[in-house]
Amino acid sequence: MTLRLFNSLTRQLEDFAPLVGNEARVYTCGPTVYNYQHIGNMRAYVFADTLGRALRFKGYDLKHVINITDVGHLTSDADAGDDKMEKAAAAQGKTAWDIAKFYQADFETDLARLNIRPTDHPRATDYVEAMIDWAKSIADKHCYVLEGGLYFDTSTVPNYGRLARANTDDGQSRIDPVPGKRHATDFAIWRTTPPGEKRQMEWDSPWGRGAPGWHLECSVMSGAILGFPFDIHTGGIDHREIHHPCEIAQNQAHEHSADSGARIWMHNNFLIDRRGKMSKSSGEFLRLQTLVDKGFHPLAYRMMCLQAHYRSEMEFTWEGLAAAFTRLKRIYKDFEGLRIRNHDVARETWQFFEFGEGSYRRNPRQLIGFEKPLNYLTEFESAICDDLNTAKALTFMEKAIRDKELTLADRIRVGSLMDACLGLGLTTARRSNLRLMPNSIKSEYAGLDNKDVTSLIRARKVFKKLRRFEDADTIKTLLVKVGVEVMDGDPLGWDWKLDI
Repeated sequence: MTLRLFNSLTRQLEDFAPLVGNEARVYTCGPTVYNYQHIGNMRAYVFADTLGRALRFKGYDLKHVINITDVGHLTSDADAGDDKMEKAAAAQGKTAWDIAKFYQADFETDLARLNIRPTDHPRATDYVEAMIDWAKSIADKHCYVLEGGLYFDTSTVPNYGRLARANTDDGQSRIDPVPGKRHATDFAIWRTTPPGEKRQMEWDSPWGRGAPGWHLECSVMSGAILGFPFDIHTGGIDHREIHHPCEIAQNQAHEHSADSGARIWMHNNFLIDRRGKMSKSSGEFLRLQTLVDKGFHPLAYRMMCLQAHYRSEMEFTWEGLAAAFTRLKRIYKDFEGLRIRNHDVARETWQFFEFGEGSYRRNPRQLIGFEKPLNYLTEFESAICDDLNTAKALTFMEKAIRDKELTLADRIRVGSLMDACLGLGLTTARRSNLRLMPNSIKSEYAGLDNKDVTSLIRARKVFKKLRRFEDADTIKTLLVKVGVEVMDGDPLGWDWKLDI
């Protein structure tokens, strides 16, 4: 079954096949580490991880890079304003290097919380000399110098902006005018430090002391690590309008061809928060830690992302997150029951499907004994091959692990393979891992922990069975006081949540 992916460059579904051997090479635009990442940012990495898992599920070797932008990204994506790293350093009274180190570590913590596979995380500052060499190689034919630095002339490459459909959709309207620019779409690939100023991050270059532009970084790092052309380039849909067209232009100039650098360009859509709290510029935004502080496990957010197609806008609501969390807990409950009943098969299967280096085998179907579980696997694969239709794939996974007509071993094996693609962590985690103490409980009643809440809920159920309703009400009053909503109708029998 062929994996078909939507290519933003052609605006159509295309069959995937690696350009070189059996290895899929993927580059994902990573974060600018001047601040925490909000959950809208993290949607891009859940999507990229799901893509990587799907490629491994299909039997390809995978080389995946998520870069770290620690210099060069300006406060406006439209190629204007101050460097985000320098501005954050000044505001916090720290060095730009310390800012980058702190927020990169926080980003990588969030990746692990979301069960996102480890990948290479090259930093832009480690490639500055390579960026200068790249700029030198294209400067004569494709660039010109202004007071502010070296600018790329977009008229020197074919079909600039076709990724953004700029000619018809006004995709470049956000680029601010700069005195002396030849064309509105031209952009800086090297910015010289203004006279009388000194940046914390600056280097000598033929165009003066300064720093690289954001667009140049990704061209240089993707080419250096993956080689041109490579298979897939991913990012948020906002990158489709300016950042990625600029990358493509630089790639064309450097490679002396009309090739875009990547064969397939893929973009996830926005996460929408109707309250308007998804922008860092607003000063208030939802982080993964915010969800944790409310008592939601990070994998509830991964589940929420998987329930929507990556190319669709996804609206964030607390109610929607709670529903995704309940669904996740039900799946955990079902699969943990299978693991407990047949621990040996679960352990064997996990080792077989583990995504560690060199451990993925080419023919997982040999583990499946009968036609019906193979049918589930085929339906699941069909959904994944349809441009990563994870919403549909989830339903097949749920049906398979709950189908009592399958053998216990096949339910474990099919579920494990499907989860290796979806990344919900069913094969190793326990449902008790999903219980988190909301911050309101920690702060209002510091002596209460997760075990205490669970014990109180169980005690209340016992009192109700004994018709000791006064004692049951006393426990409920205590729980409500510290922010726990008692869920009497919960079919799982062990759940509690914060009343948001």
